Amino acid sequence: MPHQPLSISGVEVTPLCDAVGPMGEAILRPMAEMFPGAGLPEEPWVLHFHCFLIRDPAGRLTLVDTGIGAAGSPASSWAPVPGSLTGELAAAGVSPADVGTVILTHLHSDHASGAVGDDGTPLFVNARHVLQRADLDVVGGEMRDRVITPLKDLLHVVEGDAEVAPGVRVHLTAGHTPGHQIVRVGDVAVTGDLVLHPAQLADPAVPYVYDDDQELAAATRGRVLDELRAARAVLATAHFADPFIQL
Repeated sequence: MPHQPLSISGVEVTPLCDAVGPMGEAILRPMAEMFPGAGLPEEPWVLHFHCFLIRDPAGRLTLVDTGIGAAGSPASSWAPVPGSLTGELAAAGVSPADVGTVILTHLHSDHASGAVGDDGTPLFVNARHVLQRADLDVVGGEMRDRVITPLKDLLHVVEGDAEVAPGVRVHLTAGHTPGHQIVRVGDVAVTGDLVLHPAQLADPAVPYVYDDDQELAAATRGRVLDELRAARAVLATAHFADPFIQL
């Protein structure tokens, strides 16, 4: 485990590094196209694929996102599969069966493919898998067939903001996908793909080419970051090199 857990008010949030690497050729673009107007240098964008394990004072476990998955997962066309999530969990002293809640920030392949194992069956067999109705309604292709369909008996579908485990809330933050959600636990916000690159912290209006709705995503990003700054929250980020950012 390369990153240390963060403890706030008795809640432990542990970053799990599922993978590190650049985008594959299937979706790779120059940085000027990836983040228009950000003025980023033309150098490889090395992504860190983080999931987060939340352990509350009672010992209950919530996992936020499940990473890129197995060698042949839906993410394999562009991400550095296989992911290391199960090894990262083991290093934290956790088996998949120990997890009671899985929250999927959205249904892109690098955030949800690891919910199923190499054999195509659910990995977190004792967990409710929380996702937003708006994402479930639009997901298709491999993600529906190979991830959502095997999980059908474990899904816990919400619409908007909700408490999904004691002290753990999801907040709808549409734009990157219709049902993108972030997770709040105490002073920590697990942000999924609300923010993809540090340039968007400096200027939330910087778009990301793979946002479903770039205008809505930018507006959501600006509003939510303002709220989190006012709360002096800690961001737990999916793709930054450092998983924790103090606002």
